[in-house]
Amino acid sequence: MKLSIVAALTAGAVLALPVVPSIAADIYVPPVYEAPVPVPQFGGWYLRGHVGMSNQRYDGLDYEYFEVPGFTQTWLDEGGFSSAPLVGVGFGYAFNDWLRADVTAEYRGKANFYALDTFTNDATGALAGTNSYTATKSELLLLANAYADLGNFGGVSPYIGAGIGASRNTIAHFNDTNVFSSAGGYAPKNSQWELAWALHAGLGYAVTDQLTMDLGYSYVHLGDGQTGVAQNYDPAFSRPNDGFTFNDISSHDLKLGFRYKFN
Repeated sequence: MKLSIVAALTAGAVLALPVVPSIAADIYVPPVYEAPVPVPQFGGWYLRGHVGMSNQRYDGLDYEYFEVPGFTQTWLDEGGFSSAPLVGVGFGYAFNDWLRADVTAEYRGKANFYALDTFTNDATGALAGTNSYTATKSELLLLANAYADLGNFGGVSPYIGAGIGASRNTIAHFNDTNVFSSAGGYAPKNSQWELAWALHAGLGYAVTDQLTMDLGYSYVHLGDGQTGVAQNYDPAFSRPNDGFTFNDISSHDLKLGFRYKFN
């Protein structure tokens, strides 16, 4: 009887051996997923925008009748421009972590101009007249710029750069009032394109991976400004001329803006 039980158990064990591999073969093996192919991005393309204020200079006002035989002109106030707001937009590309370039369009708002001179009679030394000059000036500035980013320090990236392009300088509301004689003249609005260039410096702060706040300074040389042909209030005293020239207009600009990267 005992032998029969042992034999039965042995036979059962032998019969069960082929079953073990079958059970092992049925163990779940998780599938292997391939990593998705990255979708191409826009590389280093970015948009930019800024607002700011100008602080402008020029190298003197010229007019062919400032030099009149028998009279001497003296500037009591050589004149200058007030500060004015500016706003700009641009589109650029960052080639790597330290080199980028963009093109910008900037509208520079109306700045007020004022200057004052006197004329004296050379023969008598008597004051012949005092002229008060007023005008407004604005520009449309187009630049192609290149920048070098000088490292990243806790999210802050200093940079330097330079740009070259053209500026459409507009002189308007030009008026010449002779204070003593209650006379004077005016010149109509005129716009002209001039070669322009700029030097840049600033700090970029990474607000997010895609958004950078930009605090910048620019020195901009805008070329000359020119009025239309000057006219006397009394047409009988008007003379042929080329208008008044504002020489070598430049500006020290402070700007605050943002750059938005597409990737």
